[in-house]
Amino acid sequence: MPEAVSAAEVAAGPGCFLAPRSRKFGSKWGERHMRRGWIVRYVFAAFALLMDFGSAHAEGPAFKVDPNWPKPLPNNWILGQVASVAVDEKGHVWINQRLNSLTIDEKGAFVTPRRSKCCIPAPSIIEFDPEGNVVQAWGGPGEGYEWPKQEHGIMLDPRGRVWVAGNGEADGQVLTFTRDGKFLKQFGHAGPNNGSLDPTQFGQVADFAYDAGANEAYFADGYGNHRVIVLDGDTGALKRLWGAYGKPPTDIKPEGYNTQAPQFGNPVHCVKIANDGLVYVCDRLNNRVQVFRKDGTFVKQFVFEPETRGSGSTWDIAFWPDAQQTYLIMVDGANNEMRVLRRSDGVVVSTFGRSGRMAGEFHWVHMLAVDKAGNVFTTEVDNGKRLQKWIPTNGAP
Repeated sequence: MPEAVSAAEVAAGPGCFLAPRSRKFGSKWGERHMRRGWIVRYVFAAFALLMDFGSAHAEGPAFKVDPNWPKPLPNNWILGQVASVAVDEKGHVWINQRLNSLTIDEKGAFVTPRRSKCCIPAPSIIEFDPEGNVVQAWGGPGEGYEWPKQEHGIMLDPRGRVWVAGNGEADGQVLTFTRDGKFLKQFGHAGPNNGSLDPTQFGQVADFAYDAGANEAYFADGYGNHRVIVLDGDTGALKRLWGAYGKPPTDIKPEGYNTQAPQFGNPVHCVKIANDGLVYVCDRLNNRVQVFRKDGTFVKQFVFEPETRGSGSTWDIAFWPDAQQTYLIMVDGANNEMRVLRRSDGVVVSTFGRSGRMAGEFHWVHMLAVDKAGNVFTTEVDNGKRLQKWIPTNGAP
């Protein structure tokens, strides 16, 4: 039998294989033994080198959670469901969270009569600095606008406006504010949904994107409607709208979990514009992302975990911040994992996170944002009620 190859011999490299030991060196048996020893040793060496090559050349970014971000909230505040997150040019992180999602025991210091020392619902809109400290917070009902019944999307555009929307049953409006919370304008109004062809009323908008060059706002519309709608960023005038495959949207209730469905399901949960002008749309219930040109022309689609039921597998995406936006980071709230995929062909190169309640795990991971350094910020709804930061472990973009 050939002699076993030790870990030390493998680590020593190919030079250690030049003189394999034999109990009967010089005999025919010994020569065969020596040749077999070489074969075994080279197989082990090749395997070790391949393993090392694979670990050194794994594709795409990898991440670890920062369990100490953000810092503890001030003012005895507590977060409810954290619906959405955005990052501004300074690396500040903004969230839109649902204070009405808190249970009575979670907001025990806020109810009357008071039932416990903690806690008080935090305001809906919170800005954090890169270290995780609260910079400011605002939001909620006010004069001249209709605050959403259930908070959802948030966007900061290059002109300093904060866009806010909701997915409550009658949330047919979108609001804009200054960064310090001063109300600017309301698009649409609260009330019954008028359908996916109505240019003035929205259907529970989930997400936004902004084309600064054209001064156009894109809405993923949404939980009630089945469309992407594009408006003038100032006046709100309709520019265009489309459904799945670039077709006119309809409100015929589609069969869910159908990766070839002729229309979007509900919700149309994300819309993002890449540097090259391609528009990415999350059709969550149908487990797919469809890609369009800005005029609504269909380009291609990517399908992920097509057997996923429940709430679907494609919740949100963000671009990796290199010049080519080589990768997409994807949220899957049904399977409670994050995916890294090549933007060119949608191939998944890695995943991170899993179901659970510890740091680095998820319960209903919902939406995300990525800053210029490649840090990923994830939000959780249902009873996850959390914001987490993920640090790239293999270098910045």
